[in-house]
Amino acid sequence: MRQVIVLPYQSEWASEYVREAGQLRDVFGARLHSIHHMGSTSVPGLTAKPIIDILPVVDTLEGIEQFDAQMKALGYEAKGEFGMPGRRYYRKGGDKRTHHIHLYAVGNPEIKRHLVFRDYLRTHPEEAAAYGALKQQLATTNPLDIEAYINGKDAFVKELEQRAIDWGKAHD
Repeated sequence: MRQVIVLPYQSEWASEYVREAGQLRDVFGARLHSIHHMGSTSVPGLTAKPIIDILPVVDTLEGIEQFDAQMKALGYEAKGEFGMPGRRYYRKGGDKRTHHIHLYAVGNPEIKRHLVFRDYLRTHPEEAAAYGALKQQLATTNPLDIEAYINGKDAFVKELEQRAIDWGKAHD
């Protein structure tokens, strides 16, 4: 059973993203269209599980498995779609889980969904604070039950995501 750990925002998360993004640029090279820091560690001030979520965008997923060996050399485990069609997922850090890579091809609507959620939280600190408080409360209540932690924030996240999507449409 994985322990649920959430921490106050750590400024090192941004520099860790930059370091890791540089390595991913080297791996994917010309196939890489863009790369983004996403998830809670990408929102200054937000309480988060200390896992750096990175969203690389490539030209196409066709043949992307050719990079799995290079990703393994960086410490990543290739998990394929891992329940999400149109995504390739890699994780690093074993049971501790230090990094998650959510790789998509240009044009996948999941890219915008993830980025608008991040940008909304960055520009709405009161929403980020409420989300952080919920995460802290759930981690305290369920320190050894990651499923209860995830399920406990599900409804809140869905509502928050809808507000973010509506906000994003108004700012396109």
